[in-house]
Parts: sequence; C-alpha cells; structure tokens
Amino acid sequence: MKKFSLLFVAASFTLFLLVSGKYKDKNPYGFELGTPQILSVTSLTFGPEGILFIGDSKGASIFAIDTKDKVSADKAPAVQLKNIDQTIAAYLGTEAKNISIKDLAVNPVSKKIYCAIQAMDGTPALLTIDGDKIQAVNLKEVMFSVVAIENAPAADAKNQRGRPMREMSISDLLYADNSIMVSGISNQEFGSTFRKIPFPFSGKQDHSSLEIYHAAHGKYETASPIQTFTVATLGGKKYLVASYTCTPLVLFPMDQLQPGKHVKGRTIGEFGAGNNPIDMISFKAGDESYLVMANSSRPIMRVKYSKIENYAGSLTEPIKESYGTAGVEFTNLPVVNVLQMDKLDDANILVLQRRASGDLDLYSAPSERWF
Repeated sequence: MKKFSLLFVAASFTLFLLVSGKYKDKNPYGFELGTPQILSVTSLTFGPEGILFIGDSKGASIFAIDTKDKVSADKAPAVQLKNIDQTIAAYLGTEAKNISIKDLAVNPVSKKIYCAIQAMDGTPALLTIDGDKIQAVNLKEVMFSVVAIENAPAADAKNQRGRPMREMSISDLLYADNSIMVSGISNQEFGSTFRKIPFPFSGKQDHSSLEIYHAAHGKYETASPIQTFTVATLGGKKYLVASYTCTPLVLFPMDQLQPGKHVKGRTIGEFGAGNNPIDMISFKAGDESYLVMANSSRPIMRVKYSKIENYAGSLTEPIKESYGTAGVEFTNLPVVNVLQMDKLDDANILVLQRRASGDLDLYSAPSERWF
C-alpha cells in the first residue's frame, strides 16, 4: 500500500510537471486572462508572434496583448482607402470631426493594419483594417500583461503652456532586443526620458534622462521629449536614432543608456525649425538602408544610413539662418502632409496622408517610388 502511494505521488508530480510545462510553453509571456483597463491608446508597436504593445499615456502604462493574429503572410495586399476618417467614423457611429487617428501599426506576421482612435471626449478605440474591412479589436477577456510607467508626471500636472504633462509620458514605442523601448517625459528634474522595459514584463524598468544640443534653438535641452525614434546598427554598434520638435536628429549609443544615467546625445542633423517629426521607419531597398521620417510642416525626409554612419561631426553651434538646416545629408521627397506611416511589407510602405483636397487617405506606396 505504501509503495502504491509513493508511485501515485510520483506519477501525479510527473503529470503536474508535464502539464505545467506544456502550459508554460503555450504562455511564455506571463499573460493573464482578463479585460485590460486601457484609458487611452497613444502609441502602437508589435513584438514577437503578433503581440501588440499599446502605450497608454493617460494611464501611464504599457499593455501587451495577445492578438492571436498569427497567420503568416509574406506580402500584403495593396491598400487604397479614400476618406478613411469618414469610413472609420461611420463604423463608430459618429462623424469624422469627432475622431482622431493617433497611430497605425502593421502586424509584421499577418500584415493586418491596426489603428488607434481617440474620440473628442477622450474615449479610445482600437480597430483593424483588413482590405476594405474595418473591425473593432476585442479587448474583453483576452490574454495580456501590463506594466506601469515609473516616475510618470502626475495626472493633473501641466507644463508652462497649460498642456497636461501626462499626455507626454509616452511619445513613441518600439520593440527591439527583447524589450519595449519608450520615449517620453518623467516627473524628474531632467524631464526627457528613455525607458527600456524587458519583455516578458518582470517589474524591472530601466530609465535614462536625456540631453541634446538643439542647434535651431542654440542651446542644450533636457525637457523636451523624443518625438519619434528607431534603433539602428551603425559601424557594428547599436544606436538609438531620435528626432525632436524643430527636427534635430540625434544619436545615443545604446550601451550608454544605462539605468539612472544622464546621457548626452550627439546631434548629427538639424532638418528645420517650425516642424514636428511625426513618424520614423527604417527601410531597405537594394543595397541601401534608409531612415524615413514624416513631418508636420515639411515633406517626407529620406536619409541613407550609410551617410549617418560616415558622419563624424556633431552640431554644437547655433544655426544662424532662420529655418536653416545642417549636418548629415538628407533628401526631401515630394510627399507632404503624411500623418502616419509604417512598413507594410518588404516592397511597400503604409501611408496616412492628408491630401490637398482635405481628404484623409490610407494607401500603400511601392518603395520604388521613394528610393
């Protein structure tokens, strides 16, 4: 009887290990089933296996959502959706003037488009666009995890212009090197902050304060956040490639962005004052890799990474000419009023553009037009 009991216990323990191991393999990211309490959908980016990361500035949190959108597609269908704001508004039962499109992200696995919407009353919505079909993303009883942003501005804090500072706690997101990278501001003395949060979320959160020389302003700055960024390998070393309001382009060595450190970036370009960089992607065409950036008051800008790699200078003196440019060479493309963009597939770029007519169109641009 004793022998049987021991065998039973051993068999049960073995079964437990097998079952728990199998479950762990199915849920390697520490997700739990529930309904995430998302207060705003500010920024979107994708990680492994179709996992969607949502930046919630109002809630000062990052959510990781298992979209279950994992059917692989090498090539995306062409996109040509005119007056996309009107189409989305009609789907939501309102008018285009009552919504804004905050961000777009393409699932690199399925090539399906995800769209972050905010209503005038602050209500967020998350939609998918698949061909001409628009559908709300189910965020009830899903597998997810969440991490709160440390040292975020208080919910009622405002800057000198009266703008809520919490809105700037997350300005951009990117998944790279098994981490979610976050730009924004904090409640610390040097407000401009870069955060690197390992994924799966474990409670660990590294953040560095940033400083740049802004040649258009003629001074060093620590308050304004990065507006958009990406990560690139230059000369065998990884860099954060970032742009700020009034369009300085700045490099930060990733190995210097250590927990609690104050890091000075190297300003390699000034692409024009009176402008706000909106979105940034990397794209490879032929033998060249490019940085592509959309702007509020200037055309799409294209920069060869080889030019960035070979540029050894640093801008440390003011630009004397109003709206002048300096530093690394760049090309203005004949494409203006682009509000969002993302890599659709290896041959196409997804573009959200306000046309001269006032129409807001979503379309795919073959890369051969831009490179």
